[in-house]
Amino acid sequence: MNTIRLKAICALLAGIAVSVGAPGATAAEKPEMGGTLKYVVPAEPPSYDGHRETTFAMIHPIRPFYSLLIRVNPNNPSSTDDFVCDVCRGSVPEPTDGGKTYTFKIRNDVKFHSGETLTAQDVVATFNKIISPPEGIVSARKAYYSMVESVSAPDNSTVVFKLKYPSGAFIPALAVPFNFIYQKSKLDKDMHWYEKNIDGIGAFRFTQREAGAVIRGERNPDYFVKGKPYLDGFEAIFAKKESLRVQAIRGDRAAIEFRGFPPKSRDDLVQALGKDVEVEESDWNCGLMITPNHARKPFDDVKARRALTLAVDRWGGSKYLSKIAIVRTVGGIVFPHHKLAATKEELEQIAGYWPDIDKSRAEAKKLLNEAGVDLSKTYSFNNRAVDQPYKIVGTWLIDQWRKVGLKFEQHVLPTGPFYDMLRKKKEFDVSIDFNCQSVVNPLLDVSKYLSDTRASNQYGGYQDPEVDALFDKMNRSADPAEQRKFMREMEKLTLDTHANQFMTLWWYRIIPHRSYVEGWKISPSHYLNQALDNVWLHKSM
Repeated sequence: MNTIRLKAICALLAGIAVSVGAPGATAAEKPEMGGTLKYVVPAEPPSYDGHRETTFAMIHPIRPFYSLLIRVNPNNPSSTDDFVCDVCRGSVPEPTDGGKTYTFKIRNDVKFHSGETLTAQDVVATFNKIISPPEGIVSARKAYYSMVESVSAPDNSTVVFKLKYPSGAFIPALAVPFNFIYQKSKLDKDMHWYEKNIDGIGAFRFTQREAGAVIRGERNPDYFVKGKPYLDGFEAIFAKKESLRVQAIRGDRAAIEFRGFPPKSRDDLVQALGKDVEVEESDWNCGLMITPNHARKPFDDVKARRALTLAVDRWGGSKYLSKIAIVRTVGGIVFPHHKLAATKEELEQIAGYWPDIDKSRAEAKKLLNEAGVDLSKTYSFNNRAVDQPYKIVGTWLIDQWRKVGLKFEQHVLPTGPFYDMLRKKKEFDVSIDFNCQSVVNPLLDVSKYLSDTRASNQYGGYQDPEVDALFDKMNRSADPAEQRKFMREMEKLTLDTHANQFMTLWWYRIIPHRSYVEGWKISPSHYLNQALDNVWLHKSM
């Protein structure tokens, strides 16, 4: 992670070399109580259900109302292995039974906002919904828990997870910030209840939603962490256009946007606000994808799908798009800075990453001809009505495909309808897609590429037992070298041989915020560190 403070940014703009600093309050500063944090969110949540959704549009306004079993340490959110208890007691437990049993003791002082006391039964019901959802219930990350055999509560203060096999990916999977703890009695009555209603145990209580405008929360006086939260409340203000979000921060109508701005917006805010703005930056565990619909011609043919990726100049696109969008790094299916990620040399052996773009596009044209693709037809390209980076990268992709004779019409949809389109898997030929994760945990992060009977967030509509088998072998192995071998084989099958889905570029996170915002630290994910219980406002500034 690279965290850059105001002085560093100003010096960079002036072409002066400077050292990198760290954000937030110093040890001598004591958090101040009170105030309302106003922040902007580029899209509205499709639903309130954390187990169903995969978008920041749900996490940013809704996460403050909920708590988790365990969480990434909010004081060290860039770590890949620093986890702390949330509603469990003490420290995150070590496994027993040869690494196959984890026993959590649950706090007895946690209350739902509706007044009922949390018990271990609520935690079990929550994870059963996530791991083994009944028919008709979407659980976006159920594939993360393929190692889990059972979840039980021997009493009201104890939760036991039994695994089929030891797995180092299990604890990071528990800390995923979408794993909101729900009330068993509500789930027993209606598994869909949390899609449209909120009843959490988080630091803030829901007070109001104005559709298209704002979601508000107020301090929870019964929050189980004494002395927190510091804020009186928050307002998550919806603003689809980037220009409006930048203007809101510049005019102090909002203090921060937690998702990220492109370099130009950062520079404009720094130039306009000077000492009143700070900037934090980080590599981002989020990649923008191309998902062909395997059920629609011509993309039911591997040759036509392979032509899609061969037409795209990722190496050249990175240099251009990184100047105007929140994307930067060329990579495969693994977060590029992880030890399991492909090297540049390994990537260049995969279709779509060849160093010679002319050779790639010549091969794409040849494959389109062999597949009998009708180049007089215009195909549908499904995209999301969010400027950064969806619409910008989508427009670039259409131009890339035009260079090999493929014509696409872009259909841009608001977040809710966009997700509906993906889940139906019927009405598009090719779609923008993404694999944005929270905890950097590649062994599970790549579950999006599994058969859609195992990964409900895989929208290409394909079955690939070879990829599934490699994923299982990789997750059952304790040898890093063997894991890396299986990952490379899975990557080659997914991106090249079977041409199931494709990565475009990985994202880069830039967060300018008002200097009076303290206690928040950037992470490699726009899903992490959004409980807001640590945030406070430096009102004396």
